[in-house]
Amino acid sequence: MSQLRSLGRSGLLVSPLAFGGNVFGWTVDEATSFRLLDAWVDAGFNLVDTADVYSRWVPGHAGGESETIIGKWLKQSGKRNRVVLATKVGKPMGEGKSGLSPAYIREAVEASLQRLQTDYIDLYQAHDDDTATPLEDSLGAFDELVKAGKVRAIGASNYSAPRLAEALDISERLGIARYESLQPLYNLYDRAAFEDALEPLCVEREIGVINFYALAAGFLTGKYRSEADAAKSTRGASTTQKYLNARGLRILDALDKVAQQYNAKPGQVAIAWQIARPSVTAPIASATSLVQLEELVVATQLKLDAGTIQMLDGASAEGAA
Repeated sequence: MSQLRSLGRSGLLVSPLAFGGNVFGWTVDEATSFRLLDAWVDAGFNLVDTADVYSRWVPGHAGGESETIIGKWLKQSGKRNRVVLATKVGKPMGEGKSGLSPAYIREAVEASLQRLQTDYIDLYQAHDDDTATPLEDSLGAFDELVKAGKVRAIGASNYSAPRLAEALDISERLGIARYESLQPLYNLYDRAAFEDALEPLCVEREIGVINFYALAAGFLTGKYRSEADAAKSTRGASTTQKYLNARGLRILDALDKVAQQYNAKPGQVAIAWQIARPSVTAPIASATSLVQLEELVVATQLKLDAGTIQMLDGASAEGAA
């Protein structure tokens, strides 16, 4: 059973790791998705993160595939009360369907509720900042959903520190629902974007952090160590250029050493490092098989000592020799 953590000031209690639902209906079929969700909840985890746009990038997909599978599973399993369900709005879903205008938020939430076959969403997140819509308007629409009981809490994804701070100030001034969580890019390789300005803000304002790409699209598992490794996978090829460099390989080397010391795998160490960071509530990671899911579960039980965390911090520091 995992130790539950508070998500910001929302009152939601979440497991220390979130299951990334982008794989449902994309690299995982419906039957396997059901098995993975059952195993996740049965292992004592409750946070499942998806978005209306998953998996619109797949040829022939319209978006909504992941939510639809989760909805069927919720209905069939009867486990809605054991899940903290997080989804998102704002990425393009077709003509006129994008952004955070009040009218579109109202339309999109109904579509998500229908696909998810539930009457409430635990955490409804703005998938992207929409600079064309005043923050007051978007937050006002989100607040209506909270008051109506359709949404329990709201969160932000891909916001800059100044914009997140501005949104929080507006909510405070108007006395309306505030973003209780942030979903930023964060992992052992991608550190600066979060740590420089967003992390201090989240700590100061008590914002929960559920970071995506916890394993750097699979790079931190150690399976892509050369151009040749990366070429073997669709996902690998697209991540190669960014991570396959001296710093990336130095991080893998440090993960290998710690993994050996703790009798674990590099990816498990990478996740344990994030879970140990006080500002992080629950990293998001995906699994496409029960074996991978079990590895994620074990990663949450890995307690790294201070010296090990310091070593990983040093190895992954930007600009380190």
